[in-house]
Amino acid sequence: MYPYNKNNLKKYYRQLSLLLFAIFLGLPFIFSDSFGNGKLNRAHTFNIFFTDTITPGTITKDTIPKSKIDSLKKDSLLSQSEIFEDSISKIKPVLEISDTTPIIEDSSLTRVDTVHYYRLSPDSLDSRVTFRAKDSIVMYFKKKKFYLYNDAETNYKDLKLTAAQMNFSQETGTMEAINVTDSTGKKIGQPVFVSGGQETKSDTIRYNFESQKAKIYETKAIYGEGFVASEQIKKMSDDVIFGFKNGYTTCNLDTPHFAFRAKKIKVITNKLIVSGPANLEIEGIPTPLFIPFAIFPITQGQSSGILPPQYVVNAMKGIGLENGGYYLGLGEYLDVTVRGNVYSYGSWGLSMNPTYRKRYKYNGGFTVSLSNTRTGDPAVKQDFVKSKDFAVTWNHSMDSKARPGTNFNASVNVRTSSYNQYNVTDYQTRLTNTLSSSISYSKSWAGKPYNLTLSAGHSQNTSTREMTISLPQATFTVNTLYPFQSKDGVTQNKWYEKLGIGYSVNMTNRTRFTDSLFGKQEMFDNLQTGFQHQVPISFSIPVLKNFTLSPSVSYGERWYTKRTVRSYNESLNKVDTAYEGGFYAIRNVSTGISLSTALYGMYAFKKNMKVDRIRHVMRPTVSLSYTPDLNRGAFYNLRYDTAASAVTRVSYYDDAVYGAPSYGTFAGLSFGLDNNLEMRVRSDKDSTGSKKIKLLDGFGFNGSYNLVADSFQLSTIQLYARTNLFDKLNISFNGTIDPYQLDSLGRRIDKYTWQGGQGFKVGRLTNAGVSLSTSFQSGDKKSKQKEQMKDQIENTESNDAMLEAQRRQMEMIRANPGEYVDFDIPWRLDLSYSLQFNRGRTSDYRRDTTIFTQSLNFNGDFSLTPKWKVGMTSGYDFRNHELTYTTMYITRDMHCWQMSINLVPFGSYRQFSITINPKAGILRDLRINRTRQFMDY
Repeated sequence: MYPYNKNNLKKYYRQLSLLLFAIFLGLPFIFSDSFGNGKLNRAHTFNIFFTDTITPGTITKDTIPKSKIDSLKKDSLLSQSEIFEDSISKIKPVLEISDTTPIIEDSSLTRVDTVHYYRLSPDSLDSRVTFRAKDSIVMYFKKKKFYLYNDAETNYKDLKLTAAQMNFSQETGTMEAINVTDSTGKKIGQPVFVSGGQETKSDTIRYNFESQKAKIYETKAIYGEGFVASEQIKKMSDDVIFGFKNGYTTCNLDTPHFAFRAKKIKVITNKLIVSGPANLEIEGIPTPLFIPFAIFPITQGQSSGILPPQYVVNAMKGIGLENGGYYLGLGEYLDVTVRGNVYSYGSWGLSMNPTYRKRYKYNGGFTVSLSNTRTGDPAVKQDFVKSKDFAVTWNHSMDSKARPGTNFNASVNVRTSSYNQYNVTDYQTRLTNTLSSSISYSKSWAGKPYNLTLSAGHSQNTSTREMTISLPQATFTVNTLYPFQSKDGVTQNKWYEKLGIGYSVNMTNRTRFTDSLFGKQEMFDNLQTGFQHQVPISFSIPVLKNFTLSPSVSYGERWYTKRTVRSYNESLNKVDTAYEGGFYAIRNVSTGISLSTALYGMYAFKKNMKVDRIRHVMRPTVSLSYTPDLNRGAFYNLRYDTAASAVTRVSYYDDAVYGAPSYGTFAGLSFGLDNNLEMRVRSDKDSTGSKKIKLLDGFGFNGSYNLVADSFQLSTIQLYARTNLFDKLNISFNGTIDPYQLDSLGRRIDKYTWQGGQGFKVGRLTNAGVSLSTSFQSGDKKSKQKEQMKDQIENTESNDAMLEAQRRQMEMIRANPGEYVDFDIPWRLDLSYSLQFNRGRTSDYRRDTTIFTQSLNFNGDFSLTPKWKVGMTSGYDFRNHELTYTTMYITRDMHCWQMSINLVPFGSYRQFSITINPKAGILRDLRINRTRQFMDY
């Protein structure tokens, strides 16, 4: 491109060295005063464009080899020439424009002199320009031009320009940067222009330092998550950019999979990109999709704007637009998102989601949703359904460092029973019929043994429509104190020093009602208030080395403001329930002493066997306790049928917030046994190595025997077992055995099941449950990278809105499972099974009932190819012998795009949808969507 052959560079180096040496010798004549006085005569200086003075080469002891410095003393002409030749090729010479004249230091110099001048050239720049090149810098003083070869770089203010080659013309004030072609014909050293933090890559860049404008050809710029490729762009002095023949995409490939093509665009740096009419191209092929204009925000941080809606076709609600709305940024601490749905059959929905945060203090967010659903034909009443629903969620978390000793958290989820039925499609939410909320405030005092907790709670069953609200709740606790402990508080040589006394008081205000009674008088009629006081006294004494003896004494009181009175209504043949107000106190005292130890057993196998040994650990506990009958008046006989024998013993406080007291006097023995079983297996690779396998994490039983009871002295026996086999299969079991028989009417009689000549029977299994769960998946291709990223996130101080953002992200994942899949895991399968049954009396006390609850759930996915993923979530209903609510999805990874097909194949809310959308967040709302939904009555 230039008339100067690079092979003759050595010749130019020598000429340049001689010229510089001549300038150096002529310095005393150029300056009006001595060099040491530092006065500069501007009239005789070379008027270079960049600044007032030019430093041909900044050379110090650090940049010049020692041998060169020594030789400089002997032969200055030859040494300086050699210095420049050597430094250009070896030490990356730097030409730097500065306000300080370079000094060649040697041992004879004792100080550094600085050039001072009094007036600036009128065409000088307002900031220093520095430039460098890896290979060489060639200057032509007469033509007022210079050239930089190989990895050239120029810096001016916040502007940085790098390229394979650069040339500068002082007369025009223009710097040109270009790439070069290597021996293979490949272009290398692409010019990169960085201004205001914005990076632009191109083939050719021309920048004028005087006007601060630039003309760039065949360029590709990065704006946030997007890339803009243009044939030409013009950069103005105020950083506004105009582009000609442009393409906008979020695909990072040199040849993108898609792009919006626009003839003209305008870029306002760090704010937005605005274009005229644009056409979507996919794989370089224009599509029929045209938009009259486009606005792509590129601001960093918070920015208000419109949220585009999603087009749907819903046979139940009609043609509609979903999730359209507006995002309003209200500053650093608050923002609000408003979304709405509207359908042609009259249904609509509206949600508002404000979030708030304050760094190192707290963060949280509300979601308030309203919906009005109309389905069916109003002329056909049996098919027409109209439902008004609402949902309220609130999440708040407080930074533990904000106020040490004080904490406030909230997790609220309240909605009408039919909200999920008409407004939710994700699997997890549709199958969850139990909602709960909690708001709590806790306070602990530094150096004090007590703490306070205030809370409010809510639970709701959307199937039975029963709701329970506890408001307010309070707990005040005094930690265990050791009044006889020695002053040093460390050594406990005496048994009485281990005597501990504690105290706690709880208060609960609770009401139960159906959701249709919310805010009505019946809701307040069911309100109950209770207080509970506990004063535990305990200490432990080690005896016989391997045993621990633990005496204890406990006193408690329960205060109620209401009690429940049930009576038999002969005319209606049912049991009526009424409430009586007042103050009712229940007191209980218990004393006891317990003994516990641990026993170890080991069974070793032969050396030629795979199993090395099995270890069995038993932890038996035995305790004696006494509880007097202080609450005989809390129980009465209730007749529940016309038969004379239809009488049972009930309490006035069965429905109270802290329950009824124990019936009668107890003086007896409590017992229990816990077991642990482990196996050690020899290693196949190492004869001295072995591996420990847990066979049973725990299994055992516990019960009691009342020595003073006149009947039913033996309690029910509680059974449990749990294990995690091979770190894959989680198994847990629980059950209750009743050791007494039943009569012909299903009532317990004081006769053990092993009595009566019917053979040996341990007892009747009145309730039991077993659950199994396991998970299988193939290896993660990027597990190490993900672990490193996870550790980095955990170790990095997060911003205040991270938890709220994660919660909203999880909601998006559940609602659109096909759009959030991990292609790094080829396949995955999760299985869970549970079986529960319970035998007891019905609520009217008239008959026995056995209730079975059985569920099987599974979900998983697998990759047909590295880019295709198929997944499914479902379960099996054993009562109706059919699959439960099922969702399926197929996802295709298209690099910068993603296609997902979501399907609910059967049930009351069947649905089919196809969505294609870019992966980048800035274009996530730009979807090509087709949805079909229909109700199956």
